[in-house]
Amino acid sequence: MRVDILTKEYPPQIYGGAGVHVAELTRALRARGDVDVRVRCFGGPRDEDGTTGYPEIAELAGANAALQTLGVDLAMAGDCVGTDLVHSHTWYANMAGHVSSLLAGVPHVISAHSLEPLRPWKAEQLGGGYRVSSWVERTAYEAASGIIAVSRGMRADILTCYPSIDPDKVSVVHNGIDSTDWHPDHSGAGKDVCRAYGMDPDRPSVVFVGRITRQKGLPHLLRAAAALPPEVQVVLVAGAPDTPEIKAEVETLIDELRTTREGVVWVAEHLSRDKVVAIESNATVFACPSIYEPLGIVNLEAMACEAPVVATATGGIPEVVVDGETGWLVDIEQVGDGTGTPVDPAKFEADLAAALADAVSDPERARERGLAGRRRAVEHFSWSAIGDRTLEVYEKVLTQHR
Repeated sequence: MRVDILTKEYPPQIYGGAGVHVAELTRALRARGDVDVRVRCFGGPRDEDGTTGYPEIAELAGANAALQTLGVDLAMAGDCVGTDLVHSHTWYANMAGHVSSLLAGVPHVISAHSLEPLRPWKAEQLGGGYRVSSWVERTAYEAASGIIAVSRGMRADILTCYPSIDPDKVSVVHNGIDSTDWHPDHSGAGKDVCRAYGMDPDRPSVVFVGRITRQKGLPHLLRAAAALPPEVQVVLVAGAPDTPEIKAEVETLIDELRTTREGVVWVAEHLSRDKVVAIESNATVFACPSIYEPLGIVNLEAMACEAPVVATATGGIPEVVVDGETGWLVDIEQVGDGTGTPVDPAKFEADLAAALADAVSDPERARERGLAGRRRAVEHFSWSAIGDRTLEVYEKVLTQHR
């Protein structure tokens, strides 16, 4: 069986959970030996057999970003003739999958990592391009042969956003974690990494790792952090802001927080996995204040490093973080307009602060939950099992297509 995987992100150009998913799924499927996996990704050439990078179309330079995306999609689609199945990831590659399916007469499978109707703040980033990305996603989803949701919460969102889709077409296959790459590092070298970035591994700490985007809820965390005990460090590994506006908002909140407490560490650069592992392994608690999260692979990464997690009880997060066992879940009542905005932001931030304070108040209990998180990540979220379940979806849609 030949499968062409279509994606915007692929190593070394990864900036989010979808890119991690594609890289690990590709590795798991290729390791089987019975699937010819060809990756088609955005960007320059890749030094990897079976992988092709597609640069932006020169004639579209300066055009709206959504139009530039469609140009790359069409270039990808032309090379998929001869495959048995195409599998696209995120709206950036969904049109490549849709056109490939029409052109080659093969089934198109989509992995749903997020949904455009539930990310209306992207209009800030894309302008009119958000209307284009929304059209692309709807068109591809409604025509797809199969859709893979990364959580039960995401499956429900898909069927709510696109009610014409046959529920039988939507399968749940969780994201995964490579527990050999993501593992606890309590070594002296790991502690030195923390110190190099301004974090004291011997003091209590709340650590956040993620992009500066509305869905990650970083401003809520920064407001909540003001209520933490003064000895608790707030460590933010946060970069790649979506817009100048949210970057400015986060900078202002960090500056304000620094006027009231010491130990506010902001690492804006992209860190290697080994450095993130060191920081997460030495965290008292990992914070995930997201207001939209289909699954939250970042929580799996922290759990694999034995960091207990305080996270919002939204989207697919409760399918990963077990309240009272691997961490703390913070309830949130959200506005029903698709933004994920808390109905009462002050209450959400107070509840988040209370959960974080509780987590750092008893280091031994936090460590026990961190150990339980590692066990859960290893036992329930291995990539080999996820590769097997993804292949089952492929076989199902191929059987229906014949």
